[in-house]
Amino acid sequence: MLAVDRRKGILEKLKATGSITVAELSTFYGVSEETIRRDLTRMEGDGLLEKTYGGAYIKDGMHREVPFALRNVAYVRQKELIGRRGGELVEHGDTIFLDASTTALHVGQSIIGKHNLIVISNALAVSYRLAEAPDIKMITIGGTLRRTSLTNVGRAAEDSIVRYYADKTFFSCDGVDRDHGITDANEKEAEVRKAMLSQSKQRILVADHTKFDRTSFVLIDNFENVDTVITDRPVSEEWMRFFQNKNIEYISCVEEAGE
Repeated sequence: MLAVDRRKGILEKLKATGSITVAELSTFYGVSEETIRRDLTRMEGDGLLEKTYGGAYIKDGMHREVPFALRNVAYVRQKELIGRRGGELVEHGDTIFLDASTTALHVGQSIIGKHNLIVISNALAVSYRLAEAPDIKMITIGGTLRRTSLTNVGRAAEDSIVRYYADKTFFSCDGVDRDHGITDANEKEAEVRKAMLSQSKQRILVADHTKFDRTSFVLIDNFENVDTVITDRPVSEEWMRFFQNKNIEYISCVEEAGE
């Protein structure tokens, strides 16, 4: 098979499934994983997909869902910086919600060592990461397990969340757009995030630069319940004015990233 035909086939698979791994493609086409990585690099350069370690996911589409395994290895350095900066906002004695985003997972990692914290999350990865932190009480929200995201969602999860109140919520999304608001690729995850925002004093959006100026499937919020935005790169002047008009604090980690 010619490389151009293989890349067309890869794109069709991505459109059908949303994401795919290098190993799966290597087996399907009978070529080496290095060959597949070169294909994905070429396609990323053409703006057709987002490449990450171990696979790729579709670049566009309102209903773009990426499995946790791929999200967890995408833009890791940026997420670490955002997570560290978010962790600096957490004070000893706080109760916080952490959503199921991989960026919020880095917030959780950064607060290990702080004292007398309560963390509430529907993400199994967050619970696992903080399970042995001696000064953190971990409350895992129950519900219906989504295997692709390793999260608990549904009515049971939402009902559990509204029993609690938190000082801060750290949440992410799939798209951030001035006209269409903060959006997600999955309705059930969006409802969990909405519940967390409704039960929190301070709402902090943690989103890397790839989320900006894009719209996904379902609305989380129109910025009305957002107090702070943390990202890894400077936003445009239009975004700066937007945040000022909404009275939203904006924090960029660009200096830490050395960019």
